[in-house]
Formats: sequence, C-alpha cells, structure tokens
Amino acid sequence: MTRVAVIGLGAMGSRVARRLADAGNEVIVWNRTRAKAEELGLPVADTPAEAARGAEVVITMVANPEALRAVTEGDNGVAAGIGDTALIEMSTVGPAAVARLAQRVPTMLDAPVLGSVSEAETGTLKIFAGGAAELVERWSPLLSMLGDVIPVGGSGAGAAAKLVANSTLFGTIAVVGEAVALADALGLSRDAAFAVLGVSPVAAQAERRRPAIEAGEYPPRFALRLARKDADLIADAVDADLRVAEAARSWLVDADDAGDGDEDYSVVVPRILGER
Repeated sequence: MTRVAVIGLGAMGSRVARRLADAGNEVIVWNRTRAKAEELGLPVADTPAEAARGAEVVITMVANPEALRAVTEGDNGVAAGIGDTALIEMSTVGPAAVARLAQRVPTMLDAPVLGSVSEAETGTLKIFAGGAAELVERWSPLLSMLGDVIPVGGSGAGAAAKLVANSTLFGTIAVVGEAVALADALGLSRDAAFAVLGVSPVAAQAERRRPAIEAGEYPPRFALRLARKDADLIADAVDADLRVAEAARSWLVDADDAGDGDEDYSVVVPRILGER
C-alpha cells in the first residue's frame, strides 16, 4: 500500500484517484472545488501543500500550465509541502511548464497519459514517463495500476512525447472530417465514403467516429477546449514548420471560438462538413 496524494479531480484525475484507492492504496485528494473532492468519499486536504505532507508520492493532473502553477507554487502549493517526496506530474502542460516545476521539485517525473476516461477507469492508459531512470523504476509499479508505462527519456521527455502523440490525434480527426467532406462534394454516399475510408490508413479512426458523425452527437471524452490547449502547446513548443499541425489546430480554434469547447474534440467534423 502506498500513501498517494492526488491533486486535481477533473474527469481524469478523479478516476485516477478512484482507481488507486480501489487498488488498496491510501489516497488523499485535493481539488479547487472541495465539493467535487468530497464526492469521491476519500480524505480531502485543505491545501495542496497539506495533501503532499505525509504522502509517499504526489500526483498532479490539472487542465493547463496556469493551473499547474496554481497548485504547485506559493505557500499552499505542492512544492511547499512535498519535502523529499516524489511528484508525478500527469497533466498535459508541455515541456516548459515541466522544466519550471522541476526546478522546484527535483524528485519529479513527468508522466502524461494517452487515453480518456474509459481508459482511466479500466487501467489501460498509455503513460509516457520522463525523468531519472531510478525514479521511473521506483514508481512504475504504482503507475502500472493505471496503464502501460512507456519510459521515453529524461525530465521533460514525457511532456514532449504527449505533444507528439496528440499531434497525431488532431491531424487524424481533421483528415477524417475533410475526407468525408470531399466525398460529399463529389457525390459519394456516406456508406461509400466510409467503405473507402475503411481500407485507408485512417480506417480505425473512421470506424470509431462514424457513429458520432451519423448521429450528430459528440459526447465529451476529450473536451475540445483541452484539445485546443494542447494544440496551442504544440504550436508554441518548437520553432518548426508544422503546416499540417497548424491546419488541424485551425479547426479546433474555430470550433472552440464558436462555443463547442465542452464537447468532444471530434466536434470539428460537423464544422468541416458545414453542418455547424
């Protein structure tokens, strides 16, 4: 049994806390909205610093770099209470935010995840672990309760790997949407379009997204506002000529600006099809 503090109880963090507790770990939680933390039925700390004190490891899983700074810095932040305790940063915040945090907490792993709420519930996330080899080895058994641990390098490598992974998500969903739009414009039926896509390199995503496209319903697994945040992180992370990434990002920006931020990121598809 490990004493774990989980900071940030959104759609993913709450499921991480629940799964770790159900696996027999001693879990204490903190969330900006206390009522949401109390819904889990686990001990609730008054501050992130209090949650960190006495824990063997602290997990942070928050929405963006600003939220990470808010819960880790200052008198009530994780860094103020963590001492020599390890910190596993599982948010998608980009390498710059991770580097800033590593200066305050040297015993840190950055371990963002690929997957959504269903994968968090079933322990089938892909976890990109960046940090010292001994820290990755020490905490892999705990992380393995949440999914498959993939070591990717030193500190910051996990954050970098997550942006690489997400860049493929955004490009693929835009390609699927534009392929269907092209089929519509050329007069192909939707059945024919999806039959074609089913033998193309995007077959798996086309099959996965077809029910939502045909129903016109996009229940959130990965909120579009968070996808846009990640696309912005990708754009800001490096000085590289990423034309496809920027084109995919433009669809996310348009949909978010139009008020679709709380829907699944695949809601860009009806916008591409001219249905919104």
